[in-house]
Amino acid sequence: MSDVAYSIETLELDNGLRVAVSPDPGLGVVAVNLWYDVGSRHERPTRQGFAHLFEHLMFQGSRNVASGQHMELLHSNGASLNATTSFDRTNYFESFPSGALDLALWLEADRLAYLSDALDQANLDNQRDVVYEERRQRMDNVPYGTSLERLVPLMFPADHPYGHLPIGNMQQLAESSLEEVRDFHSTFYLPSNAVLTIAGDVTADEGFAKAHHYFGPIASGPRPTRSLADPLGPVVDTGVDKISADVPVPAAYLGCRLPKDEPQARELAAAELVLGVLGFGETSRLHRRLVRRDQVASSVSAYVSRMISGNSFGMLTVRIDPRTDLDEVVDAVDEEVRALSVDGPTEDEVQIAIASSEREWFDDMATAAGRADAISQARLLFGDARLVNDYLPMLHSLTADELGKAAADWLTALTRAQVRYEPTGDPG
Repeated sequence: MSDVAYSIETLELDNGLRVAVSPDPGLGVVAVNLWYDVGSRHERPTRQGFAHLFEHLMFQGSRNVASGQHMELLHSNGASLNATTSFDRTNYFESFPSGALDLALWLEADRLAYLSDALDQANLDNQRDVVYEERRQRMDNVPYGTSLERLVPLMFPADHPYGHLPIGNMQQLAESSLEEVRDFHSTFYLPSNAVLTIAGDVTADEGFAKAHHYFGPIASGPRPTRSLADPLGPVVDTGVDKISADVPVPAAYLGCRLPKDEPQARELAAAELVLGVLGFGETSRLHRRLVRRDQVASSVSAYVSRMISGNSFGMLTVRIDPRTDLDEVVDAVDEEVRALSVDGPTEDEVQIAIASSEREWFDDMATAAGRADAISQARLLFGDARLVNDYLPMLHSLTADELGKAAADWLTALTRAQVRYEPTGDPG
């Protein structure tokens, strides 16, 4: 299956907007996806959270669209839509029956060009409150909700581009002025700082013509200069953040720096696969040992955040039986990591990890929305939309030796950054 390739056509408008179209005739559905080259790593140290704030402000109206009307118009035409903010980018996306393409592009163009017409103090205050509430609901008032916020500073220095989460700093948001927020928009929300992908039931000629029509007249300033941090090696000093909280069971969150994401990114892909061998799914080493054999944990999970500014990071989470000592479980994790770094994974483990990653990739690419997102990522972060077609061949070429080396080079530091939760009540 590594020879799968998707049709992708690209061009760049005179104002710098990069456009990609991936036709899928007869699908009946079209996805529009806009990636802006602005995420939490672009923020000033004293104004953390601006990128995420705009994820909300962009739905609050523009010159020709009333507040809330963007979502209402698209929903009434059968669309699903949302937006996300990460360390490296902000993404706006919608998928809908193909007849709504003009509406979707007009709405996206209007808020790119004319958001400032609706960006007043009332809107700013309202959306700051929305962000505050989002933090309360997703982080402060849920078990383990602050785990990543606590883990990130153990992996990256405070002044590193990845030293804080996209959710931002609530106090800094409260102190920010309307002028500062407007300046952030005028700096980063430019056609030259964005990628537009249209995927699904549309031809390349149709997609390009509509992109020209709706986005071509928008004036653009200079594309902001991209500044990337130098790579850091594995975490050296052990840091343990211990929390006593109202959580169901003890848990350990372990983090490690990984290689940066880049075209082909073999070292990162190998690290991602071997972390999966360690802790992703019921066939992983830690699930078989901690959950099934020793029965000291209820779950094990692994996650990788791919990023471009020097490093990515990986995270392993273990939910632990309340009668079990956390130290023993972390020691077991360290033991399994070191075994992987010395002997490497078995060939069966490599093939299972590759198959799992391949399945996830196909799940994403099977929809117009997923394919549009992957294309926008490749074009914005790496300059070439067609790189999406290179992933599977690279994945299938990875070897057990490469996975073992990634474990030795990067995962042996996994237990040096630890966030530990202990329940406040009696385990019984």
